[in-house]
Amino acid sequence: MSGRGTLDGKTALVTGASRGIGRGIAVRLAEEGARVAVHYGTNEAAARETVAAIEAAGGTAFAVGQELGVPGDAAALWAAYDRLSGGAGLDILVNNAGIGISSPFEQMPEAEYDALFAVNVKAPFHLVREGLDRLHDGGRIINVSSGLARTAVEPTLIAYAMTKGALDVFTRDLSKLLGPRGITVNSVAPGIIDTDHTAPRIRASDEAWQQAASVAALGRVGRPDDVADVVAFLASDAARWITGGWLDATGGSLL
Repeated sequence: MSGRGTLDGKTALVTGASRGIGRGIAVRLAEEGARVAVHYGTNEAAARETVAAIEAAGGTAFAVGQELGVPGDAAALWAAYDRLSGGAGLDILVNNAGIGISSPFEQMPEAEYDALFAVNVKAPFHLVREGLDRLHDGGRIINVSSGLARTAVEPTLIAYAMTKGALDVFTRDLSKLLGPRGITVNSVAPGIIDTDHTAPRIRASDEAWQQAASVAALGRVGRPDDVADVVAFLASDAARWITGGWLDATGGSLL
């Protein structure tokens, strides 16, 4: 891939990288020279499309499958990663995988609440905890949060927003724990991003699209690369003095 090579020689694991924001992040890190482990939960075909796109552009990647939010998920994912990476260790972990929507507060079943927290909070916690011996000193952990963690613009998504708030606390406290090893930990918070996940809502009509665009101060709907560029910056040495941070990648939706 033709990039600046700011991540040459680095290895990255991006969870939920088969499509959407995760795919954008995986491709962007590969553009900078990283070897990327493309994690997927169930959609192996989509993950292999991400890998193929990276390889077609001259990058290096491999797919790692493991459903998250189930008992033993972190240990199983790391076992698969170790096997496929050849025991390469890890420089960059991007916790992107998550359930991106929730039922309204009044209708929330207990099982859905538990699944949200299992995937969005518990899985990243244990992936980091069980992966610390693989993460190199001076490494990067980047957690994909949400603008909804800081605003009640969509209060019907309260449970989803709660998971992202918990993830941000994880980011803050983990940055203190891992600081002595030179490992930075940051959250990136997207706003409305045009993906196959959001398409049924924001592409339902011209009016829906314009409404989504009007939320951002910059006057358009976000793209996966808008978020991926921020992640690539945090993964680089240029962001070596940033840790415990919460970076607003909403295009000015929270002003």
